[in-house]
Amino acid sequence: MFSRIREDIRSVFDRDPAARNVWEVLTCYPGLHAILFHRVNHRLWLWGLRWLARFGSHIARFLTGIEIHPGAVIGRRVFIDHGMGVVIGETAEVGDDCTLYHGVTLGGVSWNKGKRHPTLGRGVVVGAGAKILGPFVVGDGAKVGSNSVVVKPVPDGATVVGIPARLVEPSGDKGEAARMAFDAYAVSADLDDPVSRALVALGSRTEDMDGRLAEILRRLDSLERGGVEEPESERRAAAGRG
Repeated sequence: MFSRIREDIRSVFDRDPAARNVWEVLTCYPGLHAILFHRVNHRLWLWGLRWLARFGSHIARFLTGIEIHPGAVIGRRVFIDHGMGVVIGETAEVGDDCTLYHGVTLGGVSWNKGKRHPTLGRGVVVGAGAKILGPFVVGDGAKVGSNSVVVKPVPDGATVVGIPARLVEPSGDKGEAARMAFDAYAVSADLDDPVSRALVALGSRTEDMDGRLAEILRRLDSLERGGVEEPESERRAAAGRG
C-alpha cells in the first residue's frame, strides 16, 4: 500500500511543477486524496459492502469535489489535477499513468445495466471540462482537448478536440509520442480546432468578396454618371504628376 502511495506522490511531482514538497502534496492535493479514498472504497465494493463503499465515496466527494464511483477501476499513478467537478462513473476504467484535469466527466449515455462508461488506456491525458460519454475505448497515449465531447473510440496516440470530438493529430511514431508525452490541458501549442480554422478561412473569403463587390459597385456608379473608368494605376500616376 505504501509503495502505491509513493508512486502517486512521485506522479504529482512529475506532472505538476507547482508541487514543492511531499508534505504539501499529501495535505493540499485533493486529486491525491480522492485516489486514496477510492482505493479504500473500491476494496469495500469488491467485498460486497456496497452501501458502505457508496457512503465513503460520498464523503470523499464532499471533501475533495471529486466524485468517483466505488465500482470504477482506477490504475496506478493516475493524477487528477485541481480535480473540482471530476465525475467517474461506475463501470469506467482508467489505465495507468492517466492525467485528468478539473471538470472531466467519464459518463454513460444509457440507463441499461452493464458496461456503459468509457475505458481509458495507459497514459491518456484528458483536458479540463472534457466529457467522454459511452462504453468505448480511448487508446493508449491519446489526448482529449479541453471542453471536448467524445462519443466514439479514439485511436492509440491520437488527439481529439471539439464538439463532437474530431481527430486532429493522427497517431505518430514512438519518437513523436515521447516528445508529446505530456501537453498541459491536452492541447499542443500549435493545435487549433479544425472548425475554428474553417471559420477563420470563411471570414477571410467573405472579406475578399466584400472588397470585390464594393469595387464592382464603384465602377457601375461611374458608368451610370457617364464617365469613363480610369484604371487605378493611371489615376495614381496622374496624382503623382500633380
